[in-house]
Amino acid sequence: MRLVLILVIVALLRPSEALAADCTQPAAPGVDWQRCYMDGRDFTRHDLTGARLRETSFQRARLGEAVLVKVDAYRVRFISAVLAGARLDDGLFADADFTKANLGGASLVGADLRRARFFNASLRGADLSGAKTLGAELLNADLSGARWTDGKTICAEGSLGQCN
Repeated sequence: MRLVLILVIVALLRPSEALAADCTQPAAPGVDWQRCYMDGRDFTRHDLTGARLRETSFQRARLGEAVLVKVDAYRVRFISAVLAGARLDDGLFADADFTKANLGGASLVGADLRRARFFNASLRGADLSGAKTLGAELLNADLSGARWTDGKTICAEGSLGQCN
């Protein structure tokens, strides 16, 4: 009985993952926007370092030159979003959808991109050094001039769907 009481007290004192995100909070480092709809909004040059963006939708959003370093963006949707020049270093983007997104010149150094979808996306000149890409789908993705995951190989002009 005493053990059950202690466990209940510990559970009540610990922050709960079940708390709802506040989708009305302004863009800032560490913001919690889990399961929010940010479709079509402009976050150009905003700093979202360490933000919680799980399952959030950024369809057609503008995030050019935004800082998305160390974000938790599991299953986020960046469909047709502009992320040109953005920094996505060391972020969790597993199962994310970047279909038709513009990631030209973006930095994805050390990013977890496992099972992410990049159908018809532009990764021209992007830096994928150290990124985890197991299971990532790159159908018709433009990798021209991108730095590949080994940190050394530069993809040839016309590299579509794979780094040549």
